[in-house]
Amino acid sequence: MNDLHAWLSQQHHGLRTFRTFQQKLETLGRDDPAQRGLCRLLSGLVGSYVEAFDEAPLPVEVADRAYRRLLTLVGSLDPHGNADRRLADINRVAICDLWR
Repeated sequence: MNDLHAWLSQQHHGLRTFRTFQQKLETLGRDDPAQRGLCRLLSGLVGSYVEAFDEAPLPVEVADRAYRRLLTLVGSLDPHGNADRRLADINRVAICDLWR
């Protein structure tokens, strides 16, 4: 997750970044089975955002807010935390909404 956060922090807030982020999550989930569930939830979160604005106008304010929320969320995750911490992280991702 630290690598994903570092990569994400260097990207633009456009939809291409979110699509690439999904691809990186797929790779991470495949390569690190212990992170598979969290990667799947994050991918679904990002995927719903991409679907909502794919081929539709994306206001800059919305894109900035979604990017900042995702960056903050990914930065707050602790993939090496104890079971309670990991469950709390999963629950935060599950209720997160990037653009509303």
